[in-house]
Parts: sequence; structure tokens; C-alpha cells
Amino acid sequence: MGDDAPSSDADAGPAPALAPLVRLLAVQDHDTALDQLRHRLTTIPERAELADRERALAQLEASRSEIGARRHELGRTQQRFEDEIDSLGARIADTERSLYSGAVSAARELQALQESVASAKRHQSDLEDQLLEVLEAIDPVDDEQRTADAAAAEAEAEVARLRDLVTAAEADVRERLDRELAAREAATAGVPADLLATYERLRTQLGGVGAARLEGNRCLGCHLTLPATEIDAIRHLPPDAVVRHEECGRILVRTA
Repeated sequence: MGDDAPSSDADAGPAPALAPLVRLLAVQDHDTALDQLRHRLTTIPERAELADRERALAQLEASRSEIGARRHELGRTQQRFEDEIDSLGARIADTERSLYSGAVSAARELQALQESVASAKRHQSDLEDQLLEVLEAIDPVDDEQRTADAAAAEAEAEVARLRDLVTAAEADVRERLDRELAAREAATAGVPADLLATYERLRTQLGGVGAARLEGNRCLGCHLTLPATEIDAIRHLPPDAVVRHEECGRILVRTA
């Protein structure tokens, strides 16, 4: 065979008339990849875990707030008792000074001062008992607060870690989306506008797949086998004819 012998079909590649349809199939492949990436963007595994951790953290914060409110109220009660005890102590000291200063000599007045001191001391003792009860109640609340603070700090660290993972995963997916979008745009350059419009309409109607390979006698869009009569009719069509599968309605692309 001489140098001018024609090349084999394998070397020739797809017939030029099929180029727009082959490009359309590339567009479909990119659209499928884009759909998968968009789905991945909304279903990043760490995002669900992050949401769970954020809810748990919110519950911990609510618990900390409740504990803090109880601790604050106990602190106010403690301060009130201490202030009353201090005030009583000052009054007792003033009364005792009057009692023992010699300024009061009348027996009745001295007795009244003594009774006032005794009553104040009884009241002071009652307040001290109540203060002790408050101080004893504060200890377990402080323990609760420390435990809750430690749990919240651990939860905050885990939430921060998961947020970083989600941010990194989102950035990776968005970068891949950008690349796929650019590749899709390049692939559409060789597809006639009317064919692309038909494809877009079918893709919307048919779950994201508007064009599918015809592999042998099977549509890879719906995976149904075409009857022999339909296959024979397709073979007799011009190579650039836009073929629609009678069952699913998708554009069939003959790649071999």
C-alpha cells in the first residue's frame, strides 16, 4: 500500500458532522459533574456534625447561663446577709459603748440597752446561720459552673475545628466548580444555539440528563434497550441528525 493510502477509521476519529453532538455530550458530562459538586457542597459530611455540635454548644451555653443566674442570686443573698451582719455588728458595738461608757445610769435604760444588745446578737446569729447555708449552697453551684465551663470550652474547640474543616471542604468544592464551569463553557462553544436550548430544556425536564450516549442498542440515559427497528432507523439517518430516544425523550449521541 502506497503513502497515499487512506487512514483507518480508528485514526480518523469521529466524523466532523458529529462534532456538535459529541461536544454536547461533553457539556452533559460537565453538567453531571457540576450537579454532583453542587450536591456535595450541600452535603459536606462535617456540616451535619457541625450542626449537631453547635446545637450541643448552645445547650451548654444555656446551662451555663442558668447556673450563672443561680450563682449570681446566691451571691446577692450572701452580700445581703453580710451587709446586715456588718450593720448589726456596728449597732451592737455602738450600743455596748453606750452601755459601758457610764453615760447611762438609769437602771431601766441600762436594762433596755442590754436587751437591745441581746436581741441584736440573736438576730446576728440567725443571719450568720442563714449566711452559712448560702455559702454551703454556693460550693456545689461553683462546681457546676467549673464543669460547665470546661465542657463549653471543649465544645467550642470542636466547633471551631469542624468549622475549619467545612470551610476547607467548601473552598475545595467551589474551586472544582469553577473549573467545571469553565470547561463547560468551552465545550458549549461548538454546539449550535438551538441544539443547546433543546438540551437545556430536556435536562430540566428529565432529572439533569438531556443528552446520553447510545452504546450499542442501549440508551445510557435511561438504560433501556432500543428495539432493533429503532436502531436500524437511526443507522440510516445522516450522521449530523439529532436523534431522540422514543422512550425517555433524551438526545441520543452516537459516539461509535
